[in-house]
Amino acid sequence: MSEIAQELLPMLRVYNDGRVERLLGTHVVPPGDPKGMVQSRDVVYAPEANLSSRLYLPKNINPDQKLPLLLYIHGGGFCVETAFSSTYHNYLNTLVAQANVLAVSVDYRTAPEHPLPIAYDDSWTATKWVASHVDGNGPDEWLNSHADFGKVFIAGDSSGANISHQMGLRHAQEKLSGFNVEGIVLVHPFFWGTQRIGCEAQQKKERIELIEGLWYLANPTTSGFDDPLFNPVLDPKYASLGCSRLLVLVAEKDPLRDRGYYYCEQLVRRGWKGRQLEIMEAKNETHTFHLLFPDADNAKSMLRRIAFFLKQELLLAKI
Repeated sequence: MSEIAQELLPMLRVYNDGRVERLLGTHVVPPGDPKGMVQSRDVVYAPEANLSSRLYLPKNINPDQKLPLLLYIHGGGFCVETAFSSTYHNYLNTLVAQANVLAVSVDYRTAPEHPLPIAYDDSWTATKWVASHVDGNGPDEWLNSHADFGKVFIAGDSSGANISHQMGLRHAQEKLSGFNVEGIVLVHPFFWGTQRIGCEAQQKKERIELIEGLWYLANPTTSGFDDPLFNPVLDPKYASLGCSRLLVLVAEKDPLRDRGYYYCEQLVRRGWKGRQLEIMEAKNETHTFHLLFPDADNAKSMLRRIAFFLKQELLLAKI
């Protein structure tokens, strides 16, 4: 029997023989919505790697109706979870119904079997696949018929927020034609650094070990905690984030809270050219609480805030 080489609870164990035992995000569910509000299906975006995304579309829309397009990137420390898990499937059903958007929930390969930058590259491949529908002749009919590529949003939580930031940078560099990233939503972003800031100095040892252990497991060739992929304010391209609006959500008891505030402060100081930056803090809550307790009042408030952000321009246009 192989021995445990590394244990990062409550997320996973890695054994000496290389086997990975994931303790979260392993319960996958098929497309569908018990409430009957949203339709969904899985579509392959990278056949060579057998990678798919799950698409979500509100029911009862007109045949040629255009909706804001949301690319959602799941979290899990780059190591656990999937776009098809019950946690993310239920969350996307609720968000799509409330925000009235077409969503693409991106699945990507996870570490340690597939170390970084694979998750970034897979997510960018999915983004380019979605953008291939701009002219209305891509491989997926939902995207051809219903995606408004003038109102694209990228969102993610935890490591998915980390990836979403990188997608914003890549879009700024490559300028996908006809693909306008109106906004980015970062939920409890998985950012860190060597120097402790704010509440980080008071965190329990096991919390710090989990954060830092996940980073090294996901990116074994990293330069450390000040790697620009983990500490984005050290990236020379940081302020070129390619979107017009940004919403960052943090939680009061999350060890990563002050990184979210620092990210926003530095973005303004570096001269980010976006026109709207907002931050929302959930009091008395911890990391990704909204996924663990979706019926809690704070989780519902957070969902409403994100939904409003996604359809804000549409609401203002009707006034």
